[in-house]
Formats: sequence, structure tokens, C-alpha cells
Amino acid sequence: MKTPINIKNKKAFFKYEILDTYCSGIVLKGTEIKSIRDSKISFTDSYCFFIDDELYLKNFHIAEYENACSYESHEPMRDRKLLLNKKELKKLNEKVKLGGVTIVPLRIFINEKGKCKLDIGLAKGKKDYEKRNSIKDRDFQRSEDRKIKL
Repeated sequence: MKTPINIKNKKAFFKYEILDTYCSGIVLKGTEIKSIRDSKISFTDSYCFFIDDELYLKNFHIAEYENACSYESHEPMRDRKLLLNKKELKKLNEKVKLGGVTIVPLRIFINEKGKCKLDIGLAKGKKDYEKRNSIKDRDFQRSEDRKIKL
């Protein structure tokens, strides 16, 4: 049995303070889901934005599927529509319009029903000193874990 797909965006947790999270569906083509199952994706510089009342994912790279015909393959960096209910979309849109926050992808996974889902987070950028504190806390936790193991 194949291992379940659960890929995290580690940089997002380092660069941003996550205020709220949502689980959304994502509109994909056939070859895109096959590439995701092969774990050939990249979160680098990806973010979410609104067009009218719809939420889209930008700069999310899904590599082309190797075994696809040329006419079946997808564009790796295309904008992908995210699926949330109207209440969640309205809430997110209001918070983004106020300013100071952005929406970033946090994790992509395939649920027990075989559907591809994307966790997105309402995020506020961290300052440099906050990032240093995150590094210190992480190093301290590692050293404590090493002491416990011994």
C-alpha cells in the first residue's frame, strides 16, 4: 500500500504567523492529481488571491505527469480555483481587504475518500526578530528532546 500524501509548506510556518486555518478543495485536471500522488509539487512563493468572490491559488507548481500524452498534460504554474463555502469566502475576503494579512497554502493532502485537499491559512508576516525567536525556540526544543532521549 502506498503511503498517504501529506506535504507541508514548512516555509509558511517560518515566514508567517498563522492566525486561522481552513480546509479547501482544489480544482485539478487529471494529470495534476497524478503528479500530486507522485509528490511532485512545490509551494515556493505560492499564495491565494481573490477574483470577484472566488479564491485562486497562484504560483503553486505541479510538475507535468511523465506518462501523459502531450495534448493531455497541464500547465505547471496555472492558477487553480479553491473550493470553500460562501460564508468562509466572505469572511476571508473581508479580512484580506482590511490589510496586513494574506492567505497562504499550508499543506496538501489526499483524504480517506481519495480527494485532494489543501489547508490554507490566514497569515500575518513575521518580523526578523520574531523569526530569530522561532529559531531559538526550535533549537531549545531539540536540545531538550536530546536530553530526554539519553
